[in-house]
Amino acid sequence: MFLIIGLGNPGKQYKSTWHNLGFLAVDGFKSQMANFSDWKNMDRAQSLISEGEINNKKIILAKPQTFMNNSGRSVQILVAYYKTPATNMIVLHDDADLPIGAIRISKNSGSAGHRGIESIIGHLKTKNFIRIRFGSRPKNYIPGSKSLKRSVLKIITKADKKNAEQNIQKITSALEIILEGKPEKAMSLFNG
Repeated sequence: MFLIIGLGNPGKQYKSTWHNLGFLAVDGFKSQMANFSDWKNMDRAQSLISEGEINNKKIILAKPQTFMNNSGRSVQILVAYYKTPATNMIVLHDDADLPIGAIRISKNSGSAGHRGIESIIGHLKTKNFIRIRFGSRPKNYIPGSKSLKRSVLKIITKADKKNAEQNIQKITSALEIILEGKPEKAMSLFNG
């Protein structure tokens, strides 16, 4: 069994923001896989979940409905409920350290300051899971400025929407390779 978790913030005001790329990526993956259930609310984990199967493996998609910085609470409950080891977990999230259009896949790595990942590592007491990060740093960002926090909560513009959709397609392809048991191959293909 694999648990694929997209990180984001609940609420309409955040729906199409850069910080919700994790939600958008999980939605994109689900829409391309024919055999996943509709989203349903799992109250105990404060998450929306969808269940399906790929290559005879049960896959649980999840979108925690806690705010980003508290994602670990939901993830801890999901891991315990589904009896899934962290090593069979893939977390999708935005990364303001990467430029728009870039994706990076990593395994067993630290949070690099991402509060959602910090929360997950803190609750699970391990960092041994796969992460797919995709860039949300604006083109005009000036290193050291405080505008980065505000920019990740901005709505994705029409000009950048195509780029975001291409990233989501890359992530779907990467997930398929990882689910075949080949995370290193996905890293070599997509960490360019």
